[in-house]
Amino acid sequence: MEKNSLHFNFKFTAISLLLMHCAKFSKAANSKGPSPVLGKGTWQLLLNNTGVVSMHMALTHHNTVIMFDQIESGQSGYRLKRRYNGTRCRGTREDLEDWSCYAHSVEYDVLRNRIRPLHIQTDTWCSSGSFLSNGTLVQTGGFGHGSRRIRYFEPCANGHICDWKQTERLLSDDRWYATNQILPGHDQIIVVGGRRVFSYEFVPRLPSNKWKSYDLPFLHQTYDKNEGGNNLYPIIHLSSDGHLFIFANRDSILFNYKTNRVAKTFPRIPGNGSRSYPSTGSSVILPLSHTDRFERVEVMICGGATSDAFSASQHGRFLPGLESCGRMEITGNKHEWKMENMPGPRLMNDMLILPTGNVLIINGVKNGSAGWNSAANPSLQPYLYKPKRPLGRRFSVLRMTKIARMYHSTAVLLPDGRILVAGSNPNNRYTFRNVPHPTELRLQAFVPAHMDKKFNNRRPHNVSIYRNGGVGYGKEFSVHFHLRNTKPRNLVFTVYAPPFTTHSISMNQRMLTLRCRNLVRAENGLINAHLEAPPNPTVAPSGYYMLTVVNDGIPSVSQWLRFIHA
Repeated sequence: MEKNSLHFNFKFTAISLLLMHCAKFSKAANSKGPSPVLGKGTWQLLLNNTGVVSMHMALTHHNTVIMFDQIESGQSGYRLKRRYNGTRCRGTREDLEDWSCYAHSVEYDVLRNRIRPLHIQTDTWCSSGSFLSNGTLVQTGGFGHGSRRIRYFEPCANGHICDWKQTERLLSDDRWYATNQILPGHDQIIVVGGRRVFSYEFVPRLPSNKWKSYDLPFLHQTYDKNEGGNNLYPIIHLSSDGHLFIFANRDSILFNYKTNRVAKTFPRIPGNGSRSYPSTGSSVILPLSHTDRFERVEVMICGGATSDAFSASQHGRFLPGLESCGRMEITGNKHEWKMENMPGPRLMNDMLILPTGNVLIINGVKNGSAGWNSAANPSLQPYLYKPKRPLGRRFSVLRMTKIARMYHSTAVLLPDGRILVAGSNPNNRYTFRNVPHPTELRLQAFVPAHMDKKFNNRRPHNVSIYRNGGVGYGKEFSVHFHLRNTKPRNLVFTVYAPPFTTHSISMNQRMLTLRCRNLVRAENGLINAHLEAPPNPTVAPSGYYMLTVVNDGIPSVSQWLRFIHA
């Protein structure tokens, strides 16, 4: 047996979660001590200069974060000694104008709080990505010569040097502002949409149609040519029935990618305005649960821009964004958007699922549209959304940041429970002076209230996962942890898959609540839980997940777990 017992000293968080209850300890109980409900969280400034605007961000299972921008942004904040081809950058005027003498991607070591420059060969501007089952990041598309490129980043352990690799194989169509979704099969990715591209394709390509993409009429129907498209970066979620929920502009379908047919057409989300780029709202699939065999799937979409916001922004008028959120069950036979309002208007916001099952809404602006110089009035206060509370009591406003996170900003959940926040470049190229909102290179972390030290007596500690190379679907595995001077209350186990995040889309973000079959407590506070893995890769595509133990609403530091095909 292999023991996975990494301790990150409050340095990491999770991205896609599975939540598990042990019936013996899941009854409601009155909690002692302060409540995390009342806290507003805190902000930490980690670095003053990442060197690169974090237009794209992804957490790896080696606890590093990959951040990258576009090569045509010119001089980044991190100058290189050598170009990608190995020749020296000597600081001449020609070198100062050469994009390859500057880093446009970096690797951030969360534990050491350090940046390492990486080399990207072609332009990744507004591209997409997914993780394979072995933890390799697959990155697709971009701008210009990069629009049909496929790149790989295989993260490596400390002391090793890993970098981007680009394949000779090309995508069938240009993929600029497209969305990726990992599929239940063995490392199959679907890539959907793009600017004036109304098709989808698979990476790797299907053997039966090796060089072909597939037309998707839904993308034609949702395209708004007068408002910048308003169906770019379509929202995609994998349903537990194996179909894809695809949302663009204001409409959505359930799509059978195996037969190239629409299985369902859902009602239009109420209200005027759009939710897709450049209107740019955000979305999550709410946590799936073992209590209904992961069969009930509910999607939530928040924010976006009002009608004509994009065209108005081109003339310097920044219309208020949308305040509304919509929730809809996409399984079953009844489909209705249930609407509610956030505390204020918001677009270009990121939505992250926390280990508690609550949703954090962070970053963005209150007015305008996505794009360079197209928005105003940054949203500085995160919102916390508790989906299980009664309507009208689900939102709370958290502590304000002083740093605007506007166009081209990102956020990811770390294993220690913090949220890493970076980016913001509402300008064409890196611009630091004489603009309302300069290019932003500072790196922050938001610490939710439930991670405060005052809750350590209720927090599970020293979480260890016992496994042999990975856990097969439907199999049992053991998790050990300690509770200090307290008994388990409302104990939940969660797993969370790390997303690829860009332009308010957290591709492949997923959380599930898993079943706890047995729980044994020793006298020294050690607890051994026997958990059951999800039943199949349709529920949880194979790969690395972050497992968290949540006791009475207080999460542990997360540990990495891999689900594999047996």
